[in-house]
Amino acid sequence: MTNSSPDLLDANDPLAAMRDRFHLPEGLIYLDGNSLGPAPKAAFSGFAHVIEQEWAEQLIGSWNSAGWFAAPKVLGDRLGGFLGAAPGQIAVCDTTSINIYKAVSAALGLRPGRTVIVSELDSFPTDLYMLEGLGATVRLLGRDGDTLADLIEDKVAVVLLSHVNYRTGALFDMAAINRLAHDAGALIVWDLCHSAGILPLALDELKTDFAVGCTYKYLNSGPGGPAYIYVAERHIADARQPLSGWWGHARPFAFEAAYEAHPGIEKFLCGTQPIISLHGVKAGLDALDGVDMAVVREKSLALSRLFMDMCEPLCQHHGLTLATPRDDGDRGSQVSYTFEHGFAVIRAMIQRGVVGDFREPGLMRFGFAPLYLRYADIRRAVEVLKSCLEDKVWLDPAYSDRPAVT
Repeated sequence: MTNSSPDLLDANDPLAAMRDRFHLPEGLIYLDGNSLGPAPKAAFSGFAHVIEQEWAEQLIGSWNSAGWFAAPKVLGDRLGGFLGAAPGQIAVCDTTSINIYKAVSAALGLRPGRTVIVSELDSFPTDLYMLEGLGATVRLLGRDGDTLADLIEDKVAVVLLSHVNYRTGALFDMAAINRLAHDAGALIVWDLCHSAGILPLALDELKTDFAVGCTYKYLNSGPGGPAYIYVAERHIADARQPLSGWWGHARPFAFEAAYEAHPGIEKFLCGTQPIISLHGVKAGLDALDGVDMAVVREKSLALSRLFMDMCEPLCQHHGLTLATPRDDGDRGSQVSYTFEHGFAVIRAMIQRGVVGDFREPGLMRFGFAPLYLRYADIRRAVEVLKSCLEDKVWLDPAYSDRPAVT
């Protein structure tokens, strides 16, 4: 249990001023930034400028004058500063699913003669769905009790893993797994959806091969914001991605009939990118300006520790089961509990002003984004959770109706 009160922790929080960079509805405690981050305040005027000036007034000239065409790489280089990646290795583009397909396909091509992909049964489903179309043998951690060391051997071409598990918040040791993959001659692809913007990352230093991720969680780019792909500089020249669209051409405005890949990270682009949505990425990165990711990590761990400590009596008295690792080094920035009536509890909490989310089967998830969450918010969130459990809200049919998105 923490020795300081939430109010004292808030009074001494070095990140307290960052909350003002975001729009948060009055009275709402938002513990769902691990699914969709809130809007940076600067996004509103920025979107207006893109629409009302760059599009409405400058029209097609904005491809050059406003930097529209260069945006995927420019934003990629900015993002690299938060991922530990030198310039020229990241493009902000497309979706996480598409970028998984591109990255894994390119990695397979760099390991001819190897036909096995290792991934995890508990990966976010889109990761596994995309692997189905690649024609390789897939081995899944968690299916037969094997460890990664058991699964990764000299037939393995690629290892695809989520750095932070989307369900439990469990954190893989990137450095150790990179070494394990490379010692077996395999390449590693990391899904960073639940770690970018919340964890200090060192992709270059740890010799990561490929990485992908979304920008609308802890990077706060807005719903459906473009994803990104990282390709280590040492692989770019030889890597070939399968979706050879015109934005990836060496000379896209030469309009040549035959495809010739761009020599740089641009080869991993496909078609025309969503310019208005790319501004959301810029706004999200602007909101992170000047932020030390080590300080973010420190507060993230403190928030989640406080939440788990305060929820411990609820586990004892109401049957919640902690699904998230307790050890600081083994979790990302969310805490999850299994509970038979979890869906109804989450719905009732949202109605009472605390937003978490639910994942089947029976998993209540709570995300901790240090730039806008206060320690007092954690205390209030646990009070609301407790009241929902004591009120047995699952007995009310109003909390059982499931919308299309849960």
